[in-house]
Amino acid sequence: MCPASNDEAAPLDPVQLARERDLYRKLLDLGAQEEIEPFLAEALGLIVDMTGALRGYLELQDERSGAPRFWMAHGCSEVDVAQIRAAFSEGVIAEAIATRQTITAASALDDPRFRDRKSVQKNRIEAILCAPIGVDPPLGVLYLQGRERRGPFTEEDRTQAERFARHVAALVDRLLTRRRRLDETDPTRPLRATLQVSGLIGRSQAIARVLQDIALVAPRDITVLLTGPSGTGKTQIARIIHENGPRRAGPFVELNCAALPEALLESELFGALPGAHSTATRKMEGKVLAAERGTLFLDELGELKLSSQSKLLQLLQSKEYFPLGGSRSVRADVRVIAATNMDLKAAVARREFREDLFYRLQVLGVRVPSLAERREDIPELMAHFCARSCAAHDLPRLTFSPGAIRAAEEAEWNGNVRELEHAVEAATVRAAADGVLRVERRHLFPGAVEAESRTSAPLTFQEATRRFQHQLLREALEDASWNITVTASRLDLTRAHVYNLIRAFGLERRR
Repeated sequence: MCPASNDEAAPLDPVQLARERDLYRKLLDLGAQEEIEPFLAEALGLIVDMTGALRGYLELQDERSGAPRFWMAHGCSEVDVAQIRAAFSEGVIAEAIATRQTITAASALDDPRFRDRKSVQKNRIEAILCAPIGVDPPLGVLYLQGRERRGPFTEEDRTQAERFARHVAALVDRLLTRRRRLDETDPTRPLRATLQVSGLIGRSQAIARVLQDIALVAPRDITVLLTGPSGTGKTQIARIIHENGPRRAGPFVELNCAALPEALLESELFGALPGAHSTATRKMEGKVLAAERGTLFLDELGELKLSSQSKLLQLLQSKEYFPLGGSRSVRADVRVIAATNMDLKAAVARREFREDLFYRLQVLGVRVPSLAERREDIPELMAHFCARSCAAHDLPRLTFSPGAIRAAEEAEWNGNVRELEHAVEAATVRAAADGVLRVERRHLFPGAVEAESRTSAPLTFQEATRRFQHQLLREALEDASWNITVTASRLDLTRAHVYNLIRAFGLERRR
């Protein structure tokens, strides 16, 4: 027999293969995410935990400009992030990107390659590990700094980081392609390029129509009436109109017309002189004066009584008003934006709302759509509210399962975006209390799940088993985006068995 060639590949280490498989499976689980930001957050948390790092930073760069397109930090303060990002032009991170090689150092302060760099000296950087993500050129970089246990990052840490970077590059490429496709088909994109609307969530045609209306009314110093159901975000739209209008440098003052009784409402709106009513012991400045040279936003306008409506009409027509108890008019330099969920035309017919005021307000109206009219925005809204809730309540970073998202898309949200926001906040708190990192349907709709379990008839063992298998298989398929190979692997079944079960249960992929 011929001796084995020196070039013959060494046998693969089964332990190493098992670790790589486990890492890839975990990343595939995360890869079920459809948005890149939550994927990066969970992926970074995974590698930080696996290597025992104190701080982690991951950045993907724009392939054209080299500027950061997406970045994520773990265990870092704002100061830490600023220092890490400042080090891109020199030091360890620059070295990793330039050489396309993983850089490790037991202590950057003592390493002759880096100790003289300003960023290393300034930030007193010790144990570091930095791996480029992708090649020719790198998509970005993974940067780990400090260890929970004293000492440098190990060779195993380096191997894990390089595996992570290799697998993440492929998954990120899919998500970036999806994001580019969404950007290309996003009807709101050209409007967002010309308006300041960074806080408005949604890419639906319904939101595009709202942005078109905003672009029309915002630059013109005219009265605007916002209509639409309660909870749709009319206050946010009013702010956007103000911030894109000629009075953006002035104040934005809100008054909810339904929150105060009529006597107090007038003094709150127009101000009051001493003795004008029992609580006016001194001169009171009203919201109109507070909004001088800015915008006055009147919410729940339909709740105004007829006497207050006549005074508002005078303000809109003459730009003058009388404080309560006053005999001299005051000149007002304000823009009025009003909002209502009431059918004002019907209120005019019932003689509950002045017809002349209605037409004075209805110069150029903006209708804010219900959540039912923009269901495709629900996943993005959920991700936004979830991140905000986690930050507000100091919770670990959570994401929604595909099943929870589908349930939310199919649910009736009579309270619209406001109801969804509160439901998401409650769901994140419940999920965190359960010690899980994914918010499930039971966290979002606990009452419905409990009701289903209470009202169901007693099941035989066979029927209960069948239902469990049906549910388990459907969730596994949908979590894997109906990838049969991934589903079979997760359930420890053969692909043929998965296909047989799909036929047996009559499962079909939802379009």
